[in-house]
Amino acid sequence: MSDVARPLHQKTIGILGGASNVATGEYYKFLNAAVNDRLGGWDIAETLISGMNFGNIEAFVRAGNWDALAAYMDAKVAALVAAGADVLICVSNTLHAPLEPICAQHDIPLIHIADPTGEAIGAQGLTRVALFGTRPVMETKYLRDRYRDVHGLEVVIPSEAERAEIDRIIFDELVKSDIRETSRQTYLSIADRLVREEGAQGLVLGCTEIFLLLRPKDAPDLPMFNTAELHCEAAVAAALDV
Repeated sequence: MSDVARPLHQKTIGILGGASNVATGEYYKFLNAAVNDRLGGWDIAETLISGMNFGNIEAFVRAGNWDALAAYMDAKVAALVAAGADVLICVSNTLHAPLEPICAQHDIPLIHIADPTGEAIGAQGLTRVALFGTRPVMETKYLRDRYRDVHGLEVVIPSEAERAEIDRIIFDELVKSDIRETSRQTYLSIADRLVREEGAQGLVLGCTEIFLLLRPKDAPDLPMFNTAELHCEAAVAAALDV
């Protein structure tokens, strides 16, 4: 890229991070790798990160205090807009429900985490997928409705007991970079049941830390959709206008 006029123009990606810090670090790596793959040399993404305190997020989510959570997030989005972010991404599937109306108020384009994932699922010709994530992701209709209404996908979720265990592993282990083989086998067993009994054709890793635990090689016959990486690829496409 030595013949390109400098500074090279690209949109600044605003990252609403901290939910969790583990996911935020992985997002930063994914974004920069994706830009470098496209541009080569020493080029990486132009980013602004507003890192929330995950302790606040955990407390609000556990208590179901979505109004307080939205107010907390609103201030962070406002800071990113004021600092010059051109597009916004959030490193959490769970937080997209309150985030969408916040972004509308601040007039900043939101790259929704479900959309690149839905497109990737459709590109493989799948119509029915299982969804893993936090309890709000699995139990509320927000993301499931978007996959259905925007992408024409049927979404199946684990049983109540399975949802509780998936959620526990996320909060007690994955957000702390605690990767356990026993938890991997638990997730795989639940996924296998959803394939056999519910007709799931693929698995949405609907929490941005799950890809650290579940890898394609763990279930070669089950397509897995890493929402974190797909989200970052969509953000880079928007930033580079490609």
